[in-house]
This record gives sequence, structure tokens and C-alpha cells, in this order.
Amino acid sequence: MAFINTQDPNQLELDAGALFVLKSKGSWLHCGYHLTTSIVGPVLLTIPYAFTLLGWVGGVLWLIIAGLVTFYSYNLLSLVLEHHAHLGRRQLRFRDMARDILGPRWAKYYVGPLQFAICYGAVIAGPLVAGQSLKFIYELYNPNGTMKLYQFIMMSGFIMLVLAQIPSFHSLRHINLVSLLLCLCYSAFAAVGSIYIGNSKNAPPRNYSINRSETDRVLGLFNGISMIATTYASGIIPEIQATIAPPVKGKMFKGLCICYAVIATSYFSVGISGYWAFGNQTQPTILANFMGVKKPLLPIWFLVMTNLSTLLQMLAVTVVYLQPTNELLETIFADPKMGEFSIRNVVPRLIFRSLTVIVATVLAAMLPFFGDIMALFGAFGCIPLDFILPMIFYNLTFKTPKKSIVFWGNTLIAVSSSVLVGVGAIASVRQIVLDAKTYSLFADV
Repeated sequence: MAFINTQDPNQLELDAGALFVLKSKGSWLHCGYHLTTSIVGPVLLTIPYAFTLLGWVGGVLWLIIAGLVTFYSYNLLSLVLEHHAHLGRRQLRFRDMARDILGPRWAKYYVGPLQFAICYGAVIAGPLVAGQSLKFIYELYNPNGTMKLYQFIMMSGFIMLVLAQIPSFHSLRHINLVSLLLCLCYSAFAAVGSIYIGNSKNAPPRNYSINRSETDRVLGLFNGISMIATTYASGIIPEIQATIAPPVKGKMFKGLCICYAVIATSYFSVGISGYWAFGNQTQPTILANFMGVKKPLLPIWFLVMTNLSTLLQMLAVTVVYLQPTNELLETIFADPKMGEFSIRNVVPRLIFRSLTVIVATVLAAMLPFFGDIMALFGAFGCIPLDFILPMIFYNLTFKTPKKSIVFWGNTLIAVSSSVLVGVGAIASVRQIVLDAKTYSLFADV
């Protein structure tokens, strides 16, 4: 158990994970950088495809609603954290919140493992997405090349091996500022590319109708809802707030305003322009549409810059989601009574962080269809952590009156999200079954 007694700064009871990884030294600006990197990633390039499942009205409407709900949800989490800090018990992790509010069993058997699965799943997905971007750039210049996807994944994993040694979450503040700029960069490239193609002589015929069977239409609707919900997911809001130097009051709100300004700029520009340009021919990632049928629809330098910025930002996203794993490893293997950079702590840190990245990279190379699995993880993990638990935590912490609008609003969001978990999981499992015939270990996709 780790907490900070904020009423007496001389009394600290911190484990090594909290002491070394979750250093509380950051400003609200740093918080904004961390939040943006944890939420805004290359997954936003799937928003136009989600529109093909939801249509114009449904896509734009749900993009707005999901943004408002998650902004509200993350602020509720922040208020709960501030409340406990004011009472003299600053919670630093999601599992700390679950332990104090729901009980130790919830923290140990549900919230802790759920968060770890989501975060480590993102670490596996990182080298995979970065490897796919590297392979894409390679094939632009060498279309008949013999290198396979797993080789590019291994290259990405090597870069992650170096980045994984960055000691603390706070140490990532400059990397995450660059990450924020990179996501604006490839979002602009994606939007400009879509608009250019849509107005060119090579523009594909546009059809915005949803031509599916009734069953496919319904499951596709929920799949689209889950996809957009996942683009707003974080799962590490308490850990990010833990990096803020006390007093924390109001700083998280400012950080979220930075993050959602980036979201408003990137999500809507990419989603609307991509769906406008390609209609129901939109591919699962909008960058795939830029390649055309016989030849690229955009200049090679444009495609290289787009994929390069995507690749680099994905590495930053991955190292952010590595932090909960690093924190857990430090808690288990490091000694908080020794110096952070003492031999006693540096050696196990180097060994176990390296092993974590190596295992993730090998899994990414073995399972290039991991995206389908992550969709299932997203339904089971991202939605509970970001849409359901914040509502429950707030109602229980502040004992919200049952006749109040806030109580029933929070309850409605939690119940609706629970339904979405079930239906989204069914849709994800169905997609895995449909794609299973294409699965093979170390596939070159």
C-alpha cells in the first residue's frame, strides 16, 4: 500500500514504484502533454472507418457525445483524487482508488489486472503499429523488397528498449510535448490528403449508404460506437494526476483543456474529411486509402512524412503506457530506501524493463492480427475504466443524493456503458472469428 499523507509532508509512506516512477514534480502543462499522448494516438486514423458503420449523423453525433462524456468522466476522477488528497490521503494509482473506495479485493482482482492488461496490450500494439509504418515507408521506395513485417517490428522494439529505460513518468514531459506536435502533424496530413484526393480527378465515387444485412448493420453500429469510444480512452488518469506537484487542485482541468483542444482539432478534421473523401470505401485506417488501387494517390514524400510522424508518435504513446508496468516492477523489485540510481535499483530496473519490452515485441511479431484482440480488450477494459468506474467512484465518494440530477446522470452513463461493454465484446469476438482464417504466426500483413 502506498499513499502520501498530504497533511504532514514529513510523513511519507511510498513504495519504490510511487517514489521513482510516479514523481509528483510536474506542472499542469506537463499534465496536458501526458494526457494528450495517452489519449490522442494513431488510433484516431480509424475514425473515418467508424463513420462507415455509423453514417454521417451517427458518426458526428457520437464523436461529440463521447468527447463530452469522457471530458466529464476524467474531471470526475480528478475531483475524487483531489478530495482524497485534501483529506490527507493522496491516491497515486487506479488500484489505490479502487482499494479505498470499493475495497481491496476490487483493486487486487479487477481494477489492477484490468488496467495492466490494457496498458501492456498497448505496449504490444506499439511496436506492431510502428513496424507497419516502417514497412510502409520501405515499400514506397523498394516495392519488390524481401523484408518481412516482423523484421520492422523488431527494429521498433529495439528503439522501445532504449526508451523504456527513461526513469520516470515526469521524465517524459519533453517527449510528450513532441508527441502532441506529432499528432497534430499527421492529423493535418491525413485531413489535407483526404481533401486533396476528394477534389482531384482520381477521387473515388462516393457513397455514404450503409449497405449491410440487418445483423451486420446492428453489430456494425455497436462496433463503430466502441471504436470511437476507444479513441477517447486513457486508463491511466490517476497515474497522470500523480505526476502533478502539490497542490493539485484545478491543474488537471487545465491539462484536460489542452488535451481536448488537440482532440477537437484532430478527431473532427480527420473523421469528417476522411469519410467525405472515401465514403463507405474507407479502409480501417485512412492511410490505406491514400495508396489507391494501382498507385499512390499522393506524392511519396507526403506519404513518408505522414507515416514517419505516425511512427514516432506511436513510440511516445507506447512508452507512456509502459509506465504502469514500470511502476509495478519498481514496487516489486526496487528498494525505496536505496537511491533511485543505486546499483541495487538500476540493475533490476534494466533487466526487467528490457524483458518487458522484449516479450511485448516478440508477441507483436508473432501476432500481427493483435488489433482484433485489442478491440476485445477495449470493450472489456477501456470502457469500464473510463466510462463506468469514474461515475461509481464519484457517487460513492461524495455520497451523491439519489434524487439529484448528478446521481442519475452518472448512473445512466454507467449503465449505458455496461450495455456497450457486452455488445461491443460480442461484436469484437465475431470479428475475431471472421478474421481467424487469415491468422498465422509471424504473418507478413
